Amino acid sequence: MTLSKFSSLGIKPAILKTIQNLGYEAPTPIQAICIPALLSGKNLLGTAQTGTGKTAAFALPMLSQMDNKQKTPQILVLTPTRELAIQVAEAFQRYARNIKNFHVLPIYGGADLSVQLRGLKRSTQVVVGTPGRILDHLRRRSLNLTQIKTLVLDEADEMLRMGFIDDVEKILAQTPTDCQRALFSATMPERIRNIAETYLGDAQHVSISAKTKTVEQIKQSYLMLKSHQKLDALTRILEVEPFDGMLIFVRTKSATLEIAEKLEARGYTSAALNGDLSQSLRERTIKKLRQGLLDIVVATDVAARGLDVNRISHVINYDVPYDNESYVHRIGRTGRAGREGTAIILVTQKENRLLRAIEKSTRQKIIPFKLPSNSQVSDLRIQQITEELMRTSKRPELTKFRALVDSIGVQNGLDATEIAAILLYERQKDRPIFPTKIDFDFQQSATSVKQNFKQQSKSTSASGENRTIDPSKSQNPSKQKVAKKKRKKNLLENSRVSSNIEMLTYRVELGLEDGITAANIVGAIANEADIDSRYIGQIKLQKEFCTVQLPAGMPSQLLGHLRKVKIRQKELKISLLNT
Repeated sequence: MTLSKFSSLGIKPAILKTIQNLGYEAPTPIQAICIPALLSGKNLLGTAQTGTGKTAAFALPMLSQMDNKQKTPQILVLTPTRELAIQVAEAFQRYARNIKNFHVLPIYGGADLSVQLRGLKRSTQVVVGTPGRILDHLRRRSLNLTQIKTLVLDEADEMLRMGFIDDVEKILAQTPTDCQRALFSATMPERIRNIAETYLGDAQHVSISAKTKTVEQIKQSYLMLKSHQKLDALTRILEVEPFDGMLIFVRTKSATLEIAEKLEARGYTSAALNGDLSQSLRERTIKKLRQGLLDIVVATDVAARGLDVNRISHVINYDVPYDNESYVHRIGRTGRAGREGTAIILVTQKENRLLRAIEKSTRQKIIPFKLPSNSQVSDLRIQQITEELMRTSKRPELTKFRALVDSIGVQNGLDATEIAAILLYERQKDRPIFPTKIDFDFQQSATSVKQNFKQQSKSTSASGENRTIDPSKSQNPSKQKVAKKKRKKNLLENSRVSSNIEMLTYRVELGLEDGITAANIVGAIANEADIDSRYIGQIKLQKEFCTVQLPAGMPSQLLGHLRKVKIRQKELKISLLNT
């Protein structure tokens, strides 16, 4: 059953007023099913992808049933990453605008513990956190779950992949047996299904499939280039592409600031949007973009989630997303209200396979983007300067300046043409009329990319790279069984990473004697680097150090940040392993 209005779902009037003010019109399929079910007190088992609207599906009914007088936490949401914890906490805060004395507290590793402790001492109705840090507070007795009325496990399969599921079960065991529980997962592995059977009982099962096909009115293209050419390519795109508002997506929070600053230095009105900015600052930035006071916003996926500004005509994927769903969410920010939109991906050679994966997932062809030649750029800049000069030529103040030019010319033996050329050169030093030739790799056609991919695949197969050698052909049957088990083990160890991504091996200066586990490594890197845990490869733990496989092409700034990330009060000191 699909309901056309939120008012038909039984949501509390104060919550209903808020979502109406936020511009929510009709519930998504998962919201139409989950909200009445949770309001009726049922446990819920939801199979749903990112982007189906599941946060509102559980937040709205829980806020509607919340007891404002209760001083201890009554809603607990477990998430696999700190970014998602922040996102969910912000959603609760947004939906609860009209609820007096409402407090939500995000709890995750890497944040100041004292701030979290102070937050737990005050009247906090909703706690959103990662399993490890929640368990930490339970051990400290700083978090009391005895009065919890509703518990949500969000992206449970991701928690399983990241190695947090044991912590989740420990937390579940400390919640009241009569509290309402909801579990959401994109997939249902056996371990997750067992947890659901143990803790959810006779739960209502909801299954919603996300539509991955992108909007047809969005023109999608890619630009093949080298990683160090991205900023020059972006500048060129901004110069030749007529755009209204633009969103530029990057992987890291530090990159939002860096690129926004560099664009500002090049004369573009731009601003950063990331999870570290205050809610008020993010809202002001979006308001400026909506009003036309800002043309470009450089954002991370989490910060831009739910952003709806009709004037966004272009989305630039400065960094290729690791997750195909993220790509769909990103480009969905343009092409709104029946308008045409443009989406461009900046792709390095190492990311060819990611591009192919996106095409397969969206079921749409992404065409090569043709950057204009240097002569075309020169013609465009000359045209712009000419138009500007013609506008200025009509100003009455020029009479005095003509006399000044004549005087300078007579005193220094220069004619008016020479003086004009000098002044024009000085004015355009930072943006030369005749730009230096940049050898972008954009001329490589889609066909040649595919051919290169095929050649790489053949070479890999021939050389035996990324494959487990099969000794069974030369060994007896008993040894064949051993070899088979070994191959299965290797497969399981490497199943986390998509074969579409080139991986590099890094060394972390923490090992078994430091008391760390593979889950610690995965959690720290996934949270701090904003990398989907699926793209964190094989981890080998040694006594004094460990190695981990990560996607190639990680920015140096990000690696610099990761080196200082701490596990058990000790820095990772991560570095590329020389192999």
